[in-house]
Amino acid sequence: MTKYRVVFLDIDGTILRPDDSIEDTTKKAIRQLKDQDIEVILATGRPLHEITDLGEELNIHSYIAYNGAYAIYKGREIFKENMQIEDVNSFLHIAETHKHDLVIYTHNKNYFLDQETKRVKDFQKAFHLRKNDQYHQSIQKDVLGITIITSDEEGDIPYQSIEGIHYAKVNVPGFTTCYDVIRDHVNKGVAVKAVIEHLGFQTEQAIAFGDGMNDKEMLSNVGEGFAMGSGNPELFSYAKHVTTGVDDSGIFNGLKSLGLVK
Repeated sequence: MTKYRVVFLDIDGTILRPDDSIEDTTKKAIRQLKDQDIEVILATGRPLHEITDLGEELNIHSYIAYNGAYAIYKGREIFKENMQIEDVNSFLHIAETHKHDLVIYTHNKNYFLDQETKRVKDFQKAFHLRKNDQYHQSIQKDVLGITIITSDEEGDIPYQSIEGIHYAKVNVPGFTTCYDVIRDHVNKGVAVKAVIEHLGFQTEQAIAFGDGMNDKEMLSNVGEGFAMGSGNPELFSYAKHVTTGVDDSGIFNGLKSLGLVK
């Protein structure tokens, strides 16, 4: 029996190719993992309410979403931590000052300051965001995550004054000047640890694949962390392995190197 018990998979740039398709080898790898009773969990910056269709397609029913702010295992909530209201207000103020757009995620919807700007419409289309609404103050206490939408190469700089938070460029062509807001104490790595503990597994029994800097904590907190060869090169130092790209059977080849698929 394999010593590995759980595999965490990022979505954009890891499972999904730039054209939003999924390689047959990726689907094959997931099936083979499940045939060995290895848990497969999607771990993404996307909101939960926008990824369950993909989960159904891949027969995956456990998720880490909002860059680690929420984790659910087969319908059971494992981890959840909303953002502090004062931090949300700081993002709103800075975004208004610098004329940036924000995506503000809650458990049920994606909220925007202005849904009519071209860059917001492009973002919604690229990430297939369907459950969208106009931001209003009453949802402040329910915020699970934020993405900054900007055209500025260093658009994260104005937000550096907010303590306990760092930023990861969105690793999707056309949106690399957008930034995921990552809390130092709430990220994919923290959620992965919570799920591993809930399942009664050891860190060494966990595998993870990712391609962006929002994956660095996740890859650092498993036994076998794989950075996609097509991913952000800055991520490679946080991974135990670098596999091939998302267009070149990266997930399959990584798992094959561990003897888990064939």
